[in-house]
Formats: sequence, structure tokens, C-alpha cells
Amino acid sequence: MKKYIVFICSCIVLYIPLQLLSGWILTAFFVPDISSAINKASHEASFGQTSIIPFLTTLSIATLAYFFSQHLSITNKKNPVK
Repeated sequence: MKKYIVFICSCIVLYIPLQLLSGWILTAFFVPDISSAINKASHEASFGQTSIIPFLTTLSIATLAYFFSQHLSITNKKNPVK
């Protein structure tokens, strides 16, 4: 169980900076459409919506990867390749 907690914590520690870096790069290379912005003349900003679903999906995939790797290591210990 301790290996699982260390694995999941390391995935979370790697996931958050990756998401921040991804958002920073996408923001840096975003080119707004000026012509449509002039026609709207709105002074409101919209930032979209946030969701926890991508994080939970990634956490689920990491959990499955951990259990598959544990299953494969047990199988390899029983039947070592020569």
C-alpha cells in the first residue's frame, strides 16, 4: 500500500506542474481574433469553466498503470526470461 501512495503522490506532483506549463504555453501562443472583438464591444471577460474530471481521469489511469505494473512484476518473478 505504501508503494501505491508514493506512486500516486508522485503522479500528482508531476501532473500539476505539467498542467501549469501546458496552460502557460497555450496562453503564450494564443492569437486572439481582433476583428470579431471590435464588433462585440463587450467589456466582460470570460475565462471558461474548470473541471476536476481530467484530474480524476489521469489519477484513475495512474492507478491502473500501477496495478498493471505490479501484476507484470509478479508474473516476471514467477517466470523469469532467460
